[in-house]
Amino acid sequence: MKAKPQPVSFRPNLDLSVGQPPYTHQIIEGDNHEALQFLQSTHKAQIKCIYIDPPYNTGNTNFVYKDRFFKASHPCRHSAWLEFMEPRLRLTKDLLHPEGAIFISIDDHELFSLGLLMNQVFGESNFVTTLIWQKNFAPKNSAKHFSVDHEYILVYAADADIWKPNPLPRTDRQNQRYKNPDDDPRGPWMSDNLSARNPYIEGSYAITCPSGRVISGPPPGRYWTISLQKFRALDQDRRIWWGKTGDQVPRLKRFLSEVNPGRVPQTFWPYTEVGHTQEAKKELLSILDFASSADVFSTPKPLRLLERILRIASGPDDIVLDFFAGSGTTGHAVLNLNRVDGGNRQFILISNKEASETCPEKNLCRDICAERLRRVIEGYTNSKGETVEGIGGSFLYLESSGLSSQAAI
Repeated sequence: MKAKPQPVSFRPNLDLSVGQPPYTHQIIEGDNHEALQFLQSTHKAQIKCIYIDPPYNTGNTNFVYKDRFFKASHPCRHSAWLEFMEPRLRLTKDLLHPEGAIFISIDDHELFSLGLLMNQVFGESNFVTTLIWQKNFAPKNSAKHFSVDHEYILVYAADADIWKPNPLPRTDRQNQRYKNPDDDPRGPWMSDNLSARNPYIEGSYAITCPSGRVISGPPPGRYWTISLQKFRALDQDRRIWWGKTGDQVPRLKRFLSEVNPGRVPQTFWPYTEVGHTQEAKKELLSILDFASSADVFSTPKPLRLLERILRIASGPDDIVLDFFAGSGTTGHAVLNLNRVDGGNRQFILISNKEASETCPEKNLCRDICAERLRRVIEGYTNSKGETVEGIGGSFLYLESSGLSSQAAI
């Protein structure tokens, strides 16, 4: 009887690690399927946030992973890609915390195939949403049909009934809507409509304005949203705004100090908020040394995009996994967010030795992913010759031992 193959083990390479033990983060060099098997014994059901940017099956020869499974016209093109993704996603599900979620970047080539596969692996009931990332800021006139401005991010939870996204910080633009024209000591406020279309049995009554003007009732077809007794109490508390002249239709004052400090995440993410592809390339060029800008990945993700995902899906002490780590943007975003909120998030990045055809001399994991994070941690001189202070931190670099985990013990 043929022996069942044992998972490959991974050993530390201290020369490529950064900092001193105990190391906070991990970078694993090797096949991500083998690395995911390896993590089953150490991180099963522990990872709160998983983000991956897998091959899109576009036939792109400049992609850092195999991205040409068959020709576009081949009937098995999609099935070959699914056979590649399925075992990795099944291992991923076992690593996900019961209150965790996975975010997957994808484009039109395999969006529908991926959705069906995710329904099968994670369960259709655990589908959360499809995010739209506006990746370009200008149209491409060379496009055959349409200039593609966006990509997608599929979001699935381990349990959609349990998982809740963290609120995002309020924007300056949102806060600027709050003013204080009456110098209320409670600070800036904005007014809100006191009438609605929903019938309310106590929502029809006359109101006398401070100027003496009588308003016979709410606008036609509408009802006051509060009773007369509640209205009088709010007016007594100076929470009713009658306009500068004191004779306008009353509105409710909502104070900025009493508003929820967070905002619910939306599904459309414009580049003005989370960055675009060109921004991502400039970030990479600023940190690492490439012979020319043509050598830089064609599909990097901007830091602001990953930082938003981490804000939504991770807490200060959570573990974050990216097993198509590419240029290490996810790890960089973890370090940035920890610095901002004082968190202790840990990243586990898995990358391989491959590189793009335009830059074949570089080992993707060592020379790009790990080197980027080493510079971010220790400090570096950017492309403009400016000194950038290090964020601090440490990571353990692991590489395949070439032995099964059983043989390595």
